Amino acid sequence: MSSDSPLVIVGASYAGLQLAASARESGYCGRIVMVGEEERLPYQRPPLSKGLLTGKSSVDMLPLRSDAFYRDSGIETVLGRRAVRIDTSGRRLSLDDGQTLAYAWLALTTGARCRPLPVPGAELAGVHMLRTLDESLALAASAGQAKTACVIGGGFIGLEVAAALQARGVRVTVVEAQSRLLARSVPPIMSDYIRNAHESRGVRIETGRGLRSLRGEDGGVVAAELADGTAIPCELAVVGIGVIPNDELAREAGIAVDNGILVDACGRTSSERVLAAGDVANMLHAGWGPDGAQGRYRFESIQAANDSAKACASVIAGHPAPCQSVPWFWSDQFNLKFQMAGVPQPADQVVLRGSMDNDKFCLIYLRAGRVAAVHTVNRPADHMLARRLIAAGAKLSGEQAADEQFDLKRLLAGPAVSPPAAPQSRA
Repeated sequence: MSSDSPLVIVGASYAGLQLAASARESGYCGRIVMVGEEERLPYQRPPLSKGLLTGKSSVDMLPLRSDAFYRDSGIETVLGRRAVRIDTSGRRLSLDDGQTLAYAWLALTTGARCRPLPVPGAELAGVHMLRTLDESLALAASAGQAKTACVIGGGFIGLEVAAALQARGVRVTVVEAQSRLLARSVPPIMSDYIRNAHESRGVRIETGRGLRSLRGEDGGVVAAELADGTAIPCELAVVGIGVIPNDELAREAGIAVDNGILVDACGRTSSERVLAAGDVANMLHAGWGPDGAQGRYRFESIQAANDSAKACASVIAGHPAPCQSVPWFWSDQFNLKFQMAGVPQPADQVVLRGSMDNDKFCLIYLRAGRVAAVHTVNRPADHMLARRLIAAGAKLSGEQAADEQFDLKRLLAGPAVSPPAAPQSRA
């Protein structure tokens, strides 16, 4: 390996860009090469399912950094190229055009891809998935010609798309196989609230309904056929049934994977000098708050991508700092801003603070008398406070949580409680 072998980052993503920037900020002076499959530099992803569909955002607003940033930071980019092989013993990366790159450090920030729809008709014109800017632009173009749409999947992406399409005048039906919306992410009380929020704004919701096929005419989708034979007319369909981590490159190189690339709390993989961050990384966390249990999580959020990338950069800089930030996430649907902090568990006590009737409230999750997670709607200040409460392992009773006259900031007035140290061992 040449002495000038660079830090090679596979994935021009949030995590990839943050890792490169943090490595520079930490004093890494070597070459940095970022490889991306798209022809574009890293760009914002949230507007793809929101503002870009409603016209509130434009393509020129999306780049995360200017061209000058890459030049001034000495970050080389290789775009429109796919990494096809990692030689961990020789520390070399092969690309699909035959080019090979020697590396001193290799960082995998390859993200995830949409889970394909396993029914007949998925290949019809007018059937869309949404992960990239090109896919969002194609969906926006189709929406401009459509009066009816079927969104398959009642997760966050599906509901954001449903809200955006409904807002621009398309009649939308959401089909969800589970018995309620966001069943894996929120408790029934929140599922019911979100369903009512969409239905009151004109979206049709079908839960507990399987999809048999998509029907077509002249090569284009015209209806979604449910398992019981019910046909839902639609001129476009959007598939949002989850994602699959892009961990094949690592797996084929003999790097440990299991629902993503297995990494420790600093982003280190099972292979020396190979790191992973972002949606593809299944990271070992020590939990949040004094009683947090150690566990693995593969978070799909911008915050998690940036935090895990910073942890990787700390390894490169020679001062490993494990990722300990409380995970958080947001979703914009209509005029509702959902913000989530922490990782709730089914056994948590769920307490409503505020009123759902005015679309401003919190759901506080208590575990062993401490704040474990908080979901808020249109209460951004409470969300910011919640992240601090979770990190501190703040003690709170159900009565106090429900009482809006009780000042939650009081819980931070006492001696600070440090979260447990994250394990340093390799994943």
